Amino acid sequence: MEASDSKATGPPGPELIGRLLDRHGAALELYARQLCDTPDDCVQEALVELARQRRTPDDVLPWLYRVVRNKAISASRSARRRRRHEDEAAGRRATWFAPSPGDAVDAASATAALESLSQKQREVVVAHLWGGLTFRQVGRLVGTSDSTAHRRYEAALSTLRERLGVSCPTRE
Repeated sequence: MEASDSKATGPPGPELIGRLLDRHGAALELYARQLCDTPDDCVQEALVELARQRRTPDDVLPWLYRVVRNKAISASRSARRRRRHEDEAAGRRATWFAPSPGDAVDAASATAALESLSQKQREVVVAHLWGGLTFRQVGRLVGTSDSTAHRRYEAALSTLRERLGVSCPTRE
């Protein structure tokens, strides 16, 4: 995020929205994917909502994550109601990772390990690692302190290392 992105005072223009989409679209979609089955729709709706703002939010990236989160939660609730009313089986979720030759951990194992985390831990890991948010921003996003967000992150990494059989690299 450039300084000019977070200090804009007027309405967000197409240039800002394009930069945000290019730089953060994939991470925003990954973040929404953990909460709902339509992450691309949530990101698109959040960007449309940003475009409708009369004034660019002060800290636009965390604002965008908050809107994506809220839209993903709403989409997930709607989907549950729809499935319950239609008496259908649970929907299939898209995989979180695309397999890549030479990866130390395969995509299926990584996805399973992430899905085994609690929702709170998974949300912090995705927002921090893939979203690039600070622990303070993550804390605000999920409604907790930055130290609690950091503790959840550390606990999640420990659980992931254990489940994936990966040891923590030693520091010299």
